[in-house]
Amino acid sequence: MKAAILGTAKGIFVVDAVSGVSSAALEGPSVRHLSRVNGRCVAGSTAGLFRSGDDGRTWQPSGIGDREVWDVAAAPGDPSTLYAVTEPAGLFLSRDGGASWTEIAGFRSAPGFTEWCVPVTPPRPGRARSIVLDPADPLRLVVGVEVGGVVLSEDGGRTWTMNRPGGNPDLHNIVAKPDEPGVLFASTGFGRIDRSEPMEQRIAGMFRSDDHGKSWRFQWKGLTPPYTRPLCIDPRRPHAVTVGSSPTAFSAAKDEGGAKAMLFQSVDGGETWRSLGDAAHSPSRAQFHAVAPDPDAAGHVLTGTDTGELWRVSPEARWTLVAQGLPQVQSILPLA
Repeated sequence: MKAAILGTAKGIFVVDAVSGVSSAALEGPSVRHLSRVNGRCVAGSTAGLFRSGDDGRTWQPSGIGDREVWDVAAAPGDPSTLYAVTEPAGLFLSRDGGASWTEIAGFRSAPGFTEWCVPVTPPRPGRARSIVLDPADPLRLVVGVEVGGVVLSEDGGRTWTMNRPGGNPDLHNIVAKPDEPGVLFASTGFGRIDRSEPMEQRIAGMFRSDDHGKSWRFQWKGLTPPYTRPLCIDPRRPHAVTVGSSPTAFSAAKDEGGAKAMLFQSVDGGETWRSLGDAAHSPSRAQFHAVAPDPDAAGHVLTGTDTGELWRVSPEARWTLVAQGLPQVQSILPLA
């Protein structure tokens, strides 16, 4: 990895992986998503979509400016067709590589749409946080909604069904296994639309689906902390799944005792998990808000923290600081 593009709470930075020197590339919006599509970098932010054609050094606005964009995915075999999911919960389609966007109105008819919300005080609109497309069937869409559930379409977004893994509607990130696209992994939290369920009875953690998201099984039994959020899967075998977890949704470095966060990894499809924490990160005072595969070696990951640090982490739990002094790091796009 020669460099990394970082989405932060205060814009986009480009970090030199050797020197650790960072430079601001886009100031202002909070950036939750970064990816590369058809040779361009794409960023999802509180100010909509941005695109870059020069490895993240400069950025141009590219639509959906009245929404916060949480995730972007390219249609299988057609990088000019993109889908974006947003807060308030919405689904958008681009046929020109992200230059222009139209809303898929059918998403508004998904079961429970009018009830989706982030149940803070006062409640915030529900957010569509994650979208997965099936490489074998471009009409099959899987969207994770916080707080709502998993919503599925098999006709390109015209009609939808909905389910909740283990009864949990608090979906964060969903990733697909590269060699078995019907196998999905989802990170979840404690949010509930109906807050009558006592907190001690709520289930949070990792779930796995073997049927494109139609049914799910719990994979976090006995593991702590329970609240799982940032998630990635390595495109190289054995397709390591890495997730950050913490005691609650709001755990942060500024808390007394710190965030008490952990990084876990599975190399057997989520059947077993091991900690990636070294002595200083077992648990971590800083919260983890982003994880991404390290392009230099299978199973290695990059992670970003709420204290503005970027780390490289090996499967043997060796931690190497890449950069520091940044705003809260929320998304990572390595440049090989």
